[in-house]
Amino acid sequence: MKFLYCAVAGAALAALAACAPPSTAPTSGGGDDKTGTLRVWLYDEPNRAPKEKVVGEAIKEFTAAHRDVRVEVSYIPTTPARHEKFKGAFNDPSSSPDVAEYGNTDLAEYAAAGGFTDLAADLRGVDVNADLMKSASVDGKVYGLPWFIGVRALYYRTDVFEELGLKPPTSVEELTRTARTIREKKPDLYGIAVGGEYTFGALPFVWAAGGDITALGSAESRRGVQAYTGLLSDAVCPPQACASLTGGKTVELFASGKAAMGILGNFSRSAVDAGAAAGKYQVVPLPGFEPGSVAPAFAGGNNLGVLRNARHRTLATEFVKLLGGKTYQTKMYEAMGNLPTLTAARDELAAKDAFLKPFLDTVARGTRFVPVHPGWVKIDNGKVIPTMLQKAATGQASVDEATTEAAASVKTALGSS
Repeated sequence: MKFLYCAVAGAALAALAACAPPSTAPTSGGGDDKTGTLRVWLYDEPNRAPKEKVVGEAIKEFTAAHRDVRVEVSYIPTTPARHEKFKGAFNDPSSSPDVAEYGNTDLAEYAAAGGFTDLAADLRGVDVNADLMKSASVDGKVYGLPWFIGVRALYYRTDVFEELGLKPPTSVEELTRTARTIREKKPDLYGIAVGGEYTFGALPFVWAAGGDITALGSAESRRGVQAYTGLLSDAVCPPQACASLTGGKTVELFASGKAAMGILGNFSRSAVDAGAAAGKYQVVPLPGFEPGSVAPAFAGGNNLGVLRNARHRTLATEFVKLLGGKTYQTKMYEAMGNLPTLTAARDELAAKDAFLKPFLDTVARGTRFVPVHPGWVKIDNGKVIPTMLQKAATGQASVDEATTEAAASVKTALGSS
């Protein structure tokens, strides 16, 4: 049957609003119509064409099986304005789509607002491991199907390592020593590109040490913060240059050939292949503190959910399972580089593309997630973790002082007693 694409421009959205959920759960205006228009919101992309092509194929398959249904897709921006748009859909059934893509770090906020339907029964038996399913779950309810994930690992320059007779590090201690050696032997290079504003580059060190975002003042968390901020030094990545670096900037440093190592995602591949480091790098899992261990990575990514106000509940669920199924997760990887959440899809791709192995090994060893709490938005927007890292790296505060301050901010944001 027919399908429509409706690109929604960011300028058409309401002004940016606070990310807090509504104070009361919306009244559901949903239904289970079996015909009509299935409305879908998907995130826009800098280069949308490949994504749009895959989605179009899924729609063609879906409408072939549902002759009295058409699918209308709106591509919405990923800017903070998305929070206001979703809040409107939660409170106004007439503006609500049936299906929506959303970032998994927005999960707690949207769950607290009562905006999405629990799909636990519908997704029972889906081939997604427990760690990844947590990125769509709150209090035993599943508010979507994890569609793709982004996982970080350690990229390193093979030419530099070969020249200096180095091997890929297998522990945090080896990583630090290797980075220092490279900087000493090649002062024109950063030993490893790390950033004071790179939250998801730093957190694996905290997690590997046994710490957590909710316990930044613990001895374990402090060990991880000390290890990471120790790389923000003149001997590795000078704080005057690196304390302000974001994750994106560390990708640029490695890709441009200015750093011998970098903590980059599977999604960074195209950027690296377009730079000076192309053809001169390999990837291994980011090591943990114990030799041979792997630091837990943050499982970022997006989910596909069914809105509580959906007018076509059954059709919406079927569409989520189709677009989020093995065939189209595989197609989305081939089109966009999105790492599948389904184990079978990842295994199939790994057999074809050796590049994926270190990322899949990382996933297999266990991933971690941010606190599933509406207060995470305050922690993230308030740059609690970057401020902690920068103060420790630049000497504005000791690690103990910086982590104590950050822990207090986290406690306030999460409403801990």
